[in-house]
Amino acid sequence: MKILFIGCVKSSERFLKAIYHKTTAEIIGVVTKIESNYNADHVSLDGFCEKKNIEWLNYKNNEQLLNWVKQKNPDIIYCFGWSYLLPKEIYSLPPLGAIGYHPTLLPKNRGRHPIIWTLVLGLKETGSTFFYLTDIPDAGDILSQKKIILGDSEDANSLYEKLLLVGEQQVVEMTNSIINQTIIPITQDDKQASYWRKRSKIDGEIDWRMNAKSILQLIRALTKPYVGAHFQYNNKDIIIWRARILESEYMENIEPGKIVNVYENSFIVKTSDKLLQILEYEGDFIPKEGEYL
Repeated sequence: MKILFIGCVKSSERFLKAIYHKTTAEIIGVVTKIESNYNADHVSLDGFCEKKNIEWLNYKNNEQLLNWVKQKNPDIIYCFGWSYLLPKEIYSLPPLGAIGYHPTLLPKNRGRHPIIWTLVLGLKETGSTFFYLTDIPDAGDILSQKKIILGDSEDANSLYEKLLLVGEQQVVEMTNSIINQTIIPITQDDKQASYWRKRSKIDGEIDWRMNAKSILQLIRALTKPYVGAHFQYNNKDIIIWRARILESEYMENIEPGKIVNVYENSFIVKTSDKLLQILEYEGDFIPKEGEYL
């Protein structure tokens, strides 16, 4: 089976390597982006391709991509970790179609920023799903799906790694099933479908009037490899990477946003209901006890 692979993020690289090393499929070409201002977890796949003598294309536009797909004549397209909708004129070319990836339990939670919204909303479980591409994003028949349970202290980095480990296993099993012609697609129930919107910068801004749990979920959702949750100080963004709730401590008659204690490398802020210790942050900011954020 001849695969044309498309991707430009960390998951793209991990899944590409799994296919190359653990299946008999032939990767006849790879489409990637050498640079990206859009993906926080951007990884160009050109380095791996050069080492393995795989032809690759630095994506510029869909016309260029269409011509290259026609030239390569793949049996199937794998499109994992790609921020652009693949048009029908491209995904319908291979006889075996094209497969995408979405880290939720489809048909639930289609749409944008799935890892971030999963953590912001405090979900207890999510999923890793491979599916056929169609005109409707994330709506094609499911080829492989695994459930993933979130831990109590899950953040973007740890959840991402869980998804990668599960996804690597899935993509190998799925590829072998397609080669052996034993794959059984499952049609999504559109009545169960829900959609997440594109995240904007304001969604990552901390309002200290929020409760401590909601703020902590926001921080964990946006920690590395993403952009980080932030608050405004003197019209500048101060990014918070790590924090913890001080469950055993509570101060009455303290307004949200007040710094109640400062240590060498951390500080404590009152939220609407509890105290939150900020453990890692960056920006032009020196915390001072008694100051309001």
